[in-house]
Amino acid sequence: MASFGRTSRARLDTAHHALQKLFYEVVKEFDCTIIEGHRSEEKQLEMYKQGRSKLKPPHSKHNSSPSMAVDVAPWPLVWPSKSKRPKTFAKDLGRFYMFVGYVRAKAEDMGIEIRCGADWDGDWEVNDQNFDDLPHFELVQG
Repeated sequence: MASFGRTSRARLDTAHHALQKLFYEVVKEFDCTIIEGHRSEEKQLEMYKQGRSKLKPPHSKHNSSPSMAVDVAPWPLVWPSKSKRPKTFAKDLGRFYMFVGYVRAKAEDMGIEIRCGADWDGDWEVNDQNFDDLPHFELVQG
């Protein structure tokens, strides 16, 4: 059974208790790392300017305290890259989608309503959006 390291625990501690509860369950069966919980408004603006977020501060769910969003990825972390890893790109990307499916199923089992950056409208159709943020999970409440 996997568990979070010190850095992931510290990042997850900045998130809403429902997200903490969810990901402490997820990591038991699907090893993962917490990339970010709470995000400062300065960092949010930087992410927006880089095109890595569609929201200016303070409108991201990462900007609240506790954070209503977390960025989480399967561990070991291997970012899908067509240029750096062309032979494994499809499998690297597929691993993220498997992780998203696992997290969504676990959240549903636990009665925690989330949405994710792989399927913003939650219809299980991933080709109907134009901004993918595969590590992003947020609470629907709030």
